Amino acid sequence: MNLNGKRIVLGVPGGIAAYKSAELARGLIKAGAEVQVILTAGAEAFITPLTFQALTGRATRTALLDEQAEQGMGHIELARWAELILIAPATANVLARLNAGMADDLLTTVVLASSAPLAIAPAMNQQMWANAATQRNVQQLDALYHPQWLGPESGEQACGDVGAGRMMEPLAIVESLLKFKSDAALLSGKRVVITAGPTREAIDPVRYLTNHSSGKMGYALADQAARMGADVTLISGPVTLPTPTNVTRINVTSAREMAQAAEKSALRADLFIGAAAVADYHVANAETQKHKKQSGQTGWTLQLAENPDIIARIARHEQRPGIVVGFAAETADVVHYAQDKLQRKNLDWIVANDVSRSDIGFNSDDNQVVVFGRDGQQFDLPQQSKSQLAGALLALFMKD
Repeated sequence: MNLNGKRIVLGVPGGIAAYKSAELARGLIKAGAEVQVILTAGAEAFITPLTFQALTGRATRTALLDEQAEQGMGHIELARWAELILIAPATANVLARLNAGMADDLLTTVVLASSAPLAIAPAMNQQMWANAATQRNVQQLDALYHPQWLGPESGEQACGDVGAGRMMEPLAIVESLLKFKSDAALLSGKRVVITAGPTREAIDPVRYLTNHSSGKMGYALADQAARMGADVTLISGPVTLPTPTNVTRINVTSAREMAQAAEKSALRADLFIGAAAVADYHVANAETQKHKKQSGQTGWTLQLAENPDIIARIARHEQRPGIVVGFAAETADVVHYAQDKLQRKNLDWIVANDVSRSDIGFNSDDNQVVVFGRDGQQFDLPQQSKSQLAGALLALFMKD
């Protein structure tokens, strides 16, 4: 994003990180932006309007009904003026009010009244960030506004806690905004194929073998890829998630069905991501009728046969996609198994995560991963929502 001449409304809610927003305003102006600050009533307890007026050369706005504004309609005036609305620090309170569609102060009213893109830099206690209510608000704000999420970062907090919830440093926020446009159009004209969710392997017409995958990570990747301009095909096992906007979805059940769909769709694609949790085996002696327990029967033996290795097939095919990415969902020795899979299956990237952890494992809204590249690169991506992580991963894969 070119910030030169960009009209930015900087919303500063009431949190201890509000002091960082003064440096943020200064950084935005140094990058060439015009900055209009809105302080909430809570923010005035931490930092004064005069500080921002001195930095921006503009009177800091605080009141919803401003007699000095054009026709007293300050919120409409600002909503039309803004080319970007940046909220930093975005507290748990303001996230909840934005998600609820409230317009009880100048900042929330401007957000509702403006068509400008929204960027959000969360800042709160680590437990507040991890709370299910906050994560629900993050997910729903994604759907409502498609904002650019800037953090939060992990580390020591003002309250003494350690964890995710720190506001990104001001210069890092400015740098993220400067490269946002290129990320947003990063996949324009590219063909992306993604597998997601579990597979089900029939035992009989009633029973099946499966795993705990929810498909959330694969669906987040498909959603973000479509937003970045890609032509996206999502090959999905049985999940209850809605199809992301502008994504072509192919529903499959078994690993063998997924393999067929992947080979048909993925060859000559620009990017293939195998995010699905594919069963390694299927039942070779699956029954065509419901299995009935026999009197005196003490056990039931299932004969398992190996399923096709989808990602290895794709990665070794003569019409191989430009970039092939695998996932390693492990419960122990995560790094070792991921690096082995990267080399053994001829992948470009492998994304490793510890699914034994309840806060980032199967069905969680968050994830924390380590990414390894074929040339020895390693990137540790902190715990964040799967939507945020998806955007970071796609930018990493395509900018290499």
